[in-house]
Amino acid sequence: MNQEAEHPDKKTIIIVAMTSSMLLNFSGPADVFINADKYLESRGIPGGYDVKVAAPTAGKKLDSAAGMSITCELFIADIQGPIDTLIIAGNDSREESQPGLKPFYDWLATRNEYNTRRIASICGGAFVLAKAGILCGRNATTHWQSSERLRKTYPDVKVNANPFFTKDGHVYTSAGVSSGIDLSLALVEQDYNKDIAISVARKLVFYLSRPGFQSQFGSLLPIYEREHIGEKTQKWIVGHLSEKLEVNQIANQLNMSTRNFTRIFHRETGMPPAKFVEKLRIEAARKYLEDSDVSLEQIAELCGLGGLVSMRRVFLRHLNTTPSDYRRAFRTSLRDSGIESLLAREVEDTANAI
Repeated sequence: MNQEAEHPDKKTIIIVAMTSSMLLNFSGPADVFINADKYLESRGIPGGYDVKVAAPTAGKKLDSAAGMSITCELFIADIQGPIDTLIIAGNDSREESQPGLKPFYDWLATRNEYNTRRIASICGGAFVLAKAGILCGRNATTHWQSSERLRKTYPDVKVNANPFFTKDGHVYTSAGVSSGIDLSLALVEQDYNKDIAISVARKLVFYLSRPGFQSQFGSLLPIYEREHIGEKTQKWIVGHLSEKLEVNQIANQLNMSTRNFTRIFHRETGMPPAKFVEKLRIEAARKYLEDSDVSLEQIAELCGLGGLVSMRRVFLRHLNTTPSDYRRAFRTSLRDSGIESLLAREVEDTANAI
């Protein structure tokens, strides 16, 4: 199937739905480009997008975790000719699915900057691009929970777990689920202009550029095994965050010399003890911000982050946001919207009526 001949005036967007467990992985970007196409047409602006969701297997069928099946119009290997933008949405990493994906990977290996203007991935799609060799030597991101696995599985990929999306040449990668919408809006802006991207974002009731928190917010520290030095150290530190912690104190708890502890700790965790402590302090502060009404000044003191100015500085350095912006973005939604008190009143009224 030659996509260029079908709508020669439009940019061809092919979205490969690798799995339907996260529908937003492919439906989000599809909605962005479809609505952009409608907006351009309504304004008489030439161009636009021809959007197709394709299956990676010949059966063209995806079983959804939501209890429904999705049948795609196209099998990706049937698509020939140039593509403007190819998006790999998600990844089905189950071993039993791999034989059926061989024709897809054979096809993907033929895609390059000469026949595909842009190649992108959403969430686990970065693993697909890495397996195909497309990310070799490139900067890339994926969902924060999978970043360490991507780094270990494909050491030739320069993984950055922080940003919502990255660009390296003609290859784009984005983080989990909704970040695919962020990337798609950025591509619309790249193709046309910011005003058009803003109009699409408004239509979807979505930020064009999320204010104040332009990084993923996964844990700053990986989950260590029980006997790992990081886990052993963390157990003691979390109970002493409000104190001024010195490296020799931590080393003493593990019955190690300061020098030996520092050397082994850096080797096993990839960071010096002081940086590890700082990240633990931030993780503790995040929980307070998410789950409590404790003042920012008190949180800074409880977590050993010094004063408010110091806490703000470390939040900006590690999360690219301020503590107050973080609280607004991640505190309990019901409490913030006032729905919590409304529901409480409704329950009370119902009880009185009974």
